[in-house]
Amino acid sequence: MRKTFQLTQEGRHPDRVLEAVKHEIRKYLKRERRRELPEGVDFLDFDCRCGAAKDTAEVVHLSALMASLDAVAKAGATEAYVEILAKPGVRRARPPGTSANDDHPAQSVDAPDHTAPTTEDPAA
Repeated sequence: MRKTFQLTQEGRHPDRVLEAVKHEIRKYLKRERRRELPEGVDFLDFDCRCGAAKDTAEVVHLSALMASLDAVAKAGATEAYVEILAKPGVRRARPPGTSANDDHPAQSVDAPDHTAPTTEDPAA
């Protein structure tokens, strides 16, 4: 998908127009993920760019696409360019000797490794 979205429409609040653009992008991603994968491909990965114009669009990660779109709208742009290109993705095996808990991206540096409830009752 390579598309320039209008962020202003007469008679509509700019926030509602932005939400409609986000909805269209999410629909596109959902439709692409439903497609049958080619042989040897584990998942679809997406290359994304977003900006006020095609020339000024910057590469962003898919998870940061909506925030980037919000930043373009907040800057006062009247249109936003969004480019989302699907590419095949293949999972790589973990190196021997590592586990799924090692270096997990969702784990923060200062959080404890194990958060199981303790048997001690602090109210007692």
